[in-house]
Amino acid sequence: MSSPKKRRPAAPPPQPVDLLVLGGTILTLDPVDTIVPDGAVAIRKGRIAAVGPRRELERRYRPRRRLDARDRLILPGLVNAHTHAAMTLFRGVSDDQELLTWLEKYMFPLEARFVSPAFVRWGTRLACWEMIASGTTTFADGYFFTQEVARVADEAGLRAVPGQGIFDVPTPDAKNSAAGLARCEALLGEWQSHPRITPALCPHSCYTVAPETFPRIRELAARYHARVMIHAAESPGEMKIMKERYGTTPVRHLARLGALGPNLTAAHCVWVDDDEIRLLAEHGVGVAHCAESNMKLASGTAPLAKMLAAGVAVGLGTDGPASNNDLDMFGEMATVAKLHKVASLDPTRAPAAQVLRLATLGAAAALHLEKEIGSLEPGKRADLIVVETSSPNALPLYHPYSYLVYSARADAVETVLVEGKILMERRRLQTLDTEVIRRHAERYRRQIAAALPR
Repeated sequence: MSSPKKRRPAAPPPQPVDLLVLGGTILTLDPVDTIVPDGAVAIRKGRIAAVGPRRELERRYRPRRRLDARDRLILPGLVNAHTHAAMTLFRGVSDDQELLTWLEKYMFPLEARFVSPAFVRWGTRLACWEMIASGTTTFADGYFFTQEVARVADEAGLRAVPGQGIFDVPTPDAKNSAAGLARCEALLGEWQSHPRITPALCPHSCYTVAPETFPRIRELAARYHARVMIHAAESPGEMKIMKERYGTTPVRHLARLGALGPNLTAAHCVWVDDDEIRLLAEHGVGVAHCAESNMKLASGTAPLAKMLAAGVAVGLGTDGPASNNDLDMFGEMATVAKLHKVASLDPTRAPAAQVLRLATLGAAAALHLEKEIGSLEPGKRADLIVVETSSPNALPLYHPYSYLVYSARADAVETVLVEGKILMERRRLQTLDTEVIRRHAERYRRQIAAALPR
C-alpha cells in the first residue's frame, strides 16, 4: 500500500503594506547596483519592506494602495547635498561675478535689507516646489531663520538637513556668532527627533567665523549629536584670505582647530591638495561637490576623481539658486559627467553610473545619512521617484543610467515619494499651493528689483 502524498505547506497569507509601487524597472543603487526589470517596491510605515520582482511581491503583500509605474524607471530620490533654498528669491539678481565680489557687493547687502522670516518662508516654499518637481527628496540647507526652512520642508513633506548660519559679523537673524549659536541650539532642541528633519549647525566659512568660535560649535554639536556644514576651499579669493590671515589653507585650518570629523560636511573643496584630501578621508568628512556653481563663479574644478579614489564620501549639490541658478539635480548630473571628462581630457572619467550614485547614495553619505536613504533597500526610508521613459529624448532606451545622466531633463520626473508619502503624482503636486507661491515670488521680485543699482 502506497504512502499518502505529503502536502505542500500552505503559502503564508499576504502581509499588509501601505503601498506597492509596481511594474517599472527598479534601479536600486544598492552596493552591487541591482536592477530589477518589472519590479516592485513594498512600503510600510514610511520604510521599504521589500524590493523585488513584481509577481513575487504581489503574492507576498496586500497593499492598501497600488501605484502603477509600468514602462518607467523607479529609483531613489535625488539628494541635494548643499544649497541655500530661500535664495530662490535672489535668482538672477547678480550674475557673472567672482565669488567674493558677488557676496560682498551684492548678496550680503541684499540679505541685510530683505531677508526676514517671511522671506525665508516663501523662498523655501518656492525651492521646495522646484525640488519636488525635479525629483529631489532630500536637501541640505544653510541659511538664516532656519526654523522657517525646517517648518516649510516639513509642510512640503521633504527630507531636509537645515543648518543655522553662524557668522561673527551681524546677519539678518543674529548680531554675532553667540547669537547664531543660540539660534542653533533652539533649532536642535525643536527638531532633533523629527523623522525627516535633521537640524544642523552651519558656520559659513573659515574666513567669516573666527578660530575661537569653533570650539563652541564643536561643543554644541557634540551635545546634540548634530551635523555641521561649512563652505571650504571654494575659490582662489578665499585661499588668498586664509593665507594672509592664518598662514594656511581652509582644510588645514579646520584640522588645527579639531573641526574635522565624521559629522562634518564641507561644501566645494575645489582647492585641496593630496594631503588635504587624505585629511578629509581620514576624518570621515563628507564633501558636497557643486560643479555648476563653481563653474558659474569661475571658482575652479574640484578634484573629484582624487577624492573618490582616497575614499572621501562625495555627493552632488546645486549650491544656492542665486549662484547656479537652479535646483535641478538632473542638470547637475549632466554637468558633472561632462566637466570632469573635459577637465581631464579623459572620456572615461565620471561615467553615468558613478554620477547617478553621487546624486543619490553618495550625497546621502556626504551628509552622513547613507544608512537611512540613498538606495532602495529593505529597511531604508521610502524616498523614491518614478521617471518616465516615453519622451523622444528617452528613445530608444538602451541604458537607464545613460538616459538619466546624459539625456533626461528634470520634467521627466512624474511621481515623488518621501517617507512613503506621495508628494507629486503624475506631475501634480500634492503638498504645495503653487499659485500662492508664484504670487509671493512676484511680489518679492518687484521689491528687490526696485532696490537694485541702476
